[in-house]
Amino acid sequence: MLHRLADNRFYFCFSFLLLIRVTLAGDPYVFYDWTVSYIAASPLGVKQQVIGIESQFPGPILNVTTNWNVVVNVKNNLDEPLLLTWNGIQQRKNSWQDGVTGTNCPIPAGWNWTYQFQVKDQIGSFFYFPSIGFQRAAGGYGGINVNNREVIPVPFATPDGDITLFITDWFTKSHKDLRGDLESGKGLGAPDGILFNGLGPYQYDKTLVPGGVPYQIINVEPGKTYRLRVHNVGISTSLNFRIQNHNLVLVETEGSYTVQQNYSNMDIHVGQSYSFLVTMDQNASSDYYIVASPRLVNASGSIKASGVAILHYSNSQGPASGPLPDPPNENDTYFSMNQARSIRLNVSAGAARPNPQGSFKYGQITVTDVYVILNRPTELIDGKWRTTLNGISYIAPSTPLKLAQQFKVPGVFKLDFPNRFMNRPAKFDTSVINGTFKGFMEIIFQNNDTSVQSYHLDGYAFFVVGMDYGVWTENSRSTYNKWDGVARCTTQVFPGAWTAILISLDNAGIWNLRAQNLDSWYLGQESYISAVNPENDNNEVQLPENAIYCGALSFLQKDQAQRVHFSAAPSPGKMMEIVLTAVIVALFRLSGIV
Repeated sequence: MLHRLADNRFYFCFSFLLLIRVTLAGDPYVFYDWTVSYIAASPLGVKQQVIGIESQFPGPILNVTTNWNVVVNVKNNLDEPLLLTWNGIQQRKNSWQDGVTGTNCPIPAGWNWTYQFQVKDQIGSFFYFPSIGFQRAAGGYGGINVNNREVIPVPFATPDGDITLFITDWFTKSHKDLRGDLESGKGLGAPDGILFNGLGPYQYDKTLVPGGVPYQIINVEPGKTYRLRVHNVGISTSLNFRIQNHNLVLVETEGSYTVQQNYSNMDIHVGQSYSFLVTMDQNASSDYYIVASPRLVNASGSIKASGVAILHYSNSQGPASGPLPDPPNENDTYFSMNQARSIRLNVSAGAARPNPQGSFKYGQITVTDVYVILNRPTELIDGKWRTTLNGISYIAPSTPLKLAQQFKVPGVFKLDFPNRFMNRPAKFDTSVINGTFKGFMEIIFQNNDTSVQSYHLDGYAFFVVGMDYGVWTENSRSTYNKWDGVARCTTQVFPGAWTAILISLDNAGIWNLRAQNLDSWYLGQESYISAVNPENDNNEVQLPENAIYCGALSFLQKDQAQRVHFSAAPSPGKMMEIVLTAVIVALFRLSGIV
């Protein structure tokens, strides 16, 4: 009788605990405390000041799953304001967390601010970085891996390992000196080298690479397959990525699963991210070179040495030696463009949701807004060296656009960005694209500069439907890919060429449209797309309680309050579950079960 009573209590308690778990089930929270500060490093053998996160350069990787909630408490220990942006994270209906000057007041030096956002309906490989003051040139970047939920199949076998690689052009000058050079019209000049994960090149050539420079080693096991997430987090240089004697199977780019194709190398432009599967199928007679070399640069901008890391099999019989694997022919101007055109969406695979990626028939949707956006080389405007889009060099107002919109502050920005280049002198302005909420926008980027430019849009993934050399015309639409153009957030535009994208404006907010090349962005190549729901949207996230105020709204700002330390804090639901579990364990003990 006592045994049956104990069984009944056990099943009651078990059912109660199960009910608690179901009731409290929801999208999980992850919490991070980050201190952003200057640290000393010598990536090219010269000691310099870089920006570290938690004293790491590059910073920590955010490893999360679709729909998780991410809370990052950022302490700014720099000597200047800071914002972090989450490149490729769409911030669904929550542009308050986007971390750019149009949505957020910068975090003053010595202050902290807590970002809180959800990686809603996304998968893939992204990165974060500091978005103001040319700070990305000093570091402060790190990876964001958004994994599939277990209920959603991935269109390839589970890899044996997951490796993140950051490739970047690098200067030994400080980011402050570099931005001063830009403002004075000097330009950046040639970078001093190429880094892998914040480290300099392996000494593959003693005449180019000095001894004693630390380099990246990737340790692998023979016969295993690894997923390599490669991000070009650089300043202004397109980089060709390749691994000696190994094929790269492209499987994902910036949140979209791709048609799986073999590449011997891949041109990765500034701000772009790719995932490759690489199988360790060589005989390991020696280590192998992993290379990132500059692409499509002017002869005057040649870089002293390629970036070189080492792929080391556990049974390797010796160090890598000999020449680097050959890059593509620099004189073949169509190679990189044809490679970009070959990247296609895997229309049959699911991504964050079970329905196939191809179920959104973008090629059948009527376009509501068309913008042809033309860039030009750096030019003088009112005595200052600036870059432009459609003849406008963007000026960030002291009051963020989103705050001005929220509080109806007049005169901060104008919804008058021209949909074509206008034959008039270039000018400074805070001109914003007036998007139609739930409309379908076509943007054509026309690159009249002499170097490759990358353009990025926050808040969305857009479909890359066409690119070609020459001037875009209405007839160019006949060449568009209307079925399986890849959906991503950063696209390249080749010099003297155009790239066309299509965007479904279903994400309410104000979203940054910018050059990813830091020099072009810093000097004015950016704008914003305003997509306002004309109806009252109760689902759009409201102004956060911890918002920082600046500009015309500075009077609303209170002194910096003590923030909660999140490091080991579980979510409220998890805390409740812990407490109730403790109660049930106590009941078990009273029943003599435990």
